[in-house]
Amino acid sequence: MAENFDSEIFTLTDEEGNPQDFELLDQMEIGGENYYAFVPYYENPEEMTDADGELVVLKMEEDEDGEESLVTIDDDEEYERIGQLFLERLQSDYEE
Repeated sequence: MAENFDSEIFTLTDEEGNPQDFELLDQMEIGGENYYAFVPYYENPEEMTDADGELVVLKMEEDEDGEESLVTIDDDEEYERIGQLFLERLQSDYEE
């Protein structure tokens, strides 16, 4: 069985306007909301080994004009709950 290892790379802009590339690890729909898990993407493998392995969890929201965008999760409980679900799912995937 062939597996596809193509990465989806997104350039996200932080609150200060700084762009950074992230690799999409997973996506889940929970309670009618779409959540996405990313890790910073580095073209140079040495940079990747120096990285802290930060998992970034964002939520898709639609504005009043119907435009979708990824936003930070401001509620700490929601962020912890969703982040833990992603970690459990990713750990399960890597164990297989």
